[in-house]
Amino acid sequence: METITSILESISGVVWGPAMLVLLLGTGLYLTLGLRGMPIRRIGYGFRQILLGRRSEDEGEITPFQALATSLSATIGTGNIGGVATAIALGGPGAVFWMWMTALVGMATKYAEAVLAVKYREVDEDGRYVGGPMYYIKNGLGGHWKWLGTLFALFAMVAAFGIGNTVQANAVADVIETNMAVPAWLTGVVLAILVFLVIIGGIRRIAQVTEKLVPFMAVVYVVGALAIIIWNFTDVPGALAQIVTEAFSGSAATGGFAGAAVWAAIRFGVARGIFSNEAGLGSAPIAHAAARTNSPVRQGTIGMMGTFIDTIIICTMTALVIVLTGAWKTGESGAALTSMAFNDGIPGGNWVVTFGMIFFAFTTIVAWSYYGERCAEFLFGVKVIMPYRYLWVVLLVVGAVANLELIWLIADVLNALMAIPNLIALLALSGTVFAVTREYFAETGVDGPSA
Repeated sequence: METITSILESISGVVWGPAMLVLLLGTGLYLTLGLRGMPIRRIGYGFRQILLGRRSEDEGEITPFQALATSLSATIGTGNIGGVATAIALGGPGAVFWMWMTALVGMATKYAEAVLAVKYREVDEDGRYVGGPMYYIKNGLGGHWKWLGTLFALFAMVAAFGIGNTVQANAVADVIETNMAVPAWLTGVVLAILVFLVIIGGIRRIAQVTEKLVPFMAVVYVVGALAIIIWNFTDVPGALAQIVTEAFSGSAATGGFAGAAVWAAIRFGVARGIFSNEAGLGSAPIAHAAARTNSPVRQGTIGMMGTFIDTIIICTMTALVIVLTGAWKTGESGAALTSMAFNDGIPGGNWVVTFGMIFFAFTTIVAWSYYGERCAEFLFGVKVIMPYRYLWVVLLVVGAVANLELIWLIADVLNALMAIPNLIALLALSGTVFAVTREYFAETGVDGPSA
């Protein structure tokens, strides 16, 4: 077992190494330039489309807003709480700046994913609208590339049982047992029942749940963070200056913090930024493909806002709390660091993080169940849907009580591998993305990529 673990750790170090980070960032930068910076320039337009997307009578399964809520429910989670804290602990406050940069180019990646997901989606045997990287690879690149889509679906289906199921169940069970003394097995059983009640209704019920839970949990978490930020308002300019300055100068050793060079700030900021918003991994377009819309571009402008909300807004809230309270100097890391920072900032602040972890993990579980299910359907057909849902629920109980070191490593490796087919497709189909974008903005008369 130790040998297998060691091998997987080595593979993980390679697949999540500098080459992957350059490929993810490079793809985002290339798409940003090809779109003439449209995703960044049209942030206001994206927010307007979110508001308009709460209702739609076009063909599809769920409203454009529900598609965004579902994709956000998968990304707003441990990355926003523990991932940001880890980036700061290992790379210093400067890592936050590089998370911002990752998000800004990642908006173009998410935009392109959503555009292609809607453009190349299909209707399955049961009348469901299905799509995602496996479909835009098959339908966009042609049948001779279907093997690449099959690889994506296989990697994503298996990775889902780790990153979207057992790991999340284990995190919920651990935080509840630590704070409320509830046995892990009991948490697993209750979680499995609640998840089953949601996913048995398919994407429509998942969307109905996420469109209510995601705004609620995000608002509660952000309000808690804002209370701390406002209380320390006079220190905010200094904290922001420190984030920008140390992005280029690194951090000196302070207290329990070991210090970090500029490269560490870049490395951990980029890596945790991608882990947080999943831009380029290919998961979010599976949800956007189900949207009731007749415009790939309009859904793309909604999809790109997921990265902005996740990283620029929510991750920044976490980062400012950690920097303003000085908790990052203690040597703590992960969710424990965020919990400590919130508790230092406001009385009972640790409960904001505790319940945030529970809600974030729950919505991640239901969203990833849909991602994995669609990938399984691509591989085996609609007959696999119900068995997949039952297996998903059973593994939640297993995940709540099991030692997941090996499962986490496998999921981590497959999570990186699923990005490769997706990024190849995004680059190969980038001309299509640029063309439909120019056409859309020319027809609507809205300032677009040709400006």
